[in-house]
Amino acid sequence: MEAGDELKLRKIIHVDMDAFYASVEQRDDPLLRGRPVIVGGQPNGRGVVAACSYEARAFGIHSAMPSVEAGRRCPQAAFVKPRFPVYKQASQQIHAVFREFTDQIEPLSLDEAYLDVSRNSLFGGSAVRLAREIKTMILDRTGLVASAGVSYNKFLAKIASDHDKPDGLFCILPEAGEAFVATLPIGRFHGVGKVTEARMHELGIHTGGDLRQWSEAELTREFGRSSQYYYRVARGIDHRPVRTSRTRKSMGAERTFGDNIRDRAEMLTILTALSTDLMRQLEEKSLGCRTLTVKVRFADFSTFTRAHSSSKGLLDKGAAERALPFLLDRALAMGHQPSPSGKSSQRAGVRLLGIAFSALLPLSEELPVQLEMDWQDPQ
Repeated sequence: MEAGDELKLRKIIHVDMDAFYASVEQRDDPLLRGRPVIVGGQPNGRGVVAACSYEARAFGIHSAMPSVEAGRRCPQAAFVKPRFPVYKQASQQIHAVFREFTDQIEPLSLDEAYLDVSRNSLFGGSAVRLAREIKTMILDRTGLVASAGVSYNKFLAKIASDHDKPDGLFCILPEAGEAFVATLPIGRFHGVGKVTEARMHELGIHTGGDLRQWSEAELTREFGRSSQYYYRVARGIDHRPVRTSRTRKSMGAERTFGDNIRDRAEMLTILTALSTDLMRQLEEKSLGCRTLTVKVRFADFSTFTRAHSSSKGLLDKGAAERALPFLLDRALAMGHQPSPSGKSSQRAGVRLLGIAFSALLPLSEELPVQLEMDWQDPQ
């Protein structure tokens, strides 16, 4: 049997809970059932939508939307504060169901995971029947509805789970994979963001079939390192295994202010406090990092980030604190430029500050020592 044939015999299930946070709130409060529910900040505050029910999505509301905008679109919506300990408890129940069927589980978030059930013999080896049983058990134990996608690789399983939401169960067989991808709008491809989608549209790539017309060399010229992935998935190919242990790649924190702040010293104090707390968390997990990113969001919601990476090794607390003023000033300088509307004064105040450490590595991992380069803005 050839390697490609063996890969097509894999059975991958992607399980994704439907409107998870909002569904938990509707489950726990009967008065919210059937209503537009928005989990996140209040409509008269400075927060954003963390999640929303399908009833709210009908009004064009989506996660990360400012709560004030969500309130304008749907004044009758119920706004509730997130209850993360409750969501985590529900997630633990869901993952306990997964473990009854396989130990090959790759968690993506509290409410989403890949399962490799290739070696599972239940239901005569039918992954579709197994996925249906998982959905039923989750509903019985948690009162929550899941959608599931079944296919021979992760890319198609994830596409399938989103194909018939909510309460969906869809299977893409190996012999149908390539034809299914050919009709898929390019914006539905996992890994193709809004910017890449717009670029592909400019190049005449609107579907998987269009993408398949491009050679790998042509894709490399336009999209760099992502080209091999695009080339393969356009043909229904995805060799990525289900990884039972995922290395955390970044850790971040941010603060949204009730009133815009303008004092640089106050901003720097806040960023330093966030940095110190994150450094403490990294130490507790025996992790180090190589990249520090500062995020500044202005009153008009324009957002700028600036990053510094250490080529010597891991950033320590002192190096991070020395980089903060530089990164903050560069981000603030971007805010002083005229906005697309020409109203530069709108950006005078800062409504959110954030910080992130990325390129995380175990502290025990050896790193090559190189000469430190001057700080540079990301391209």
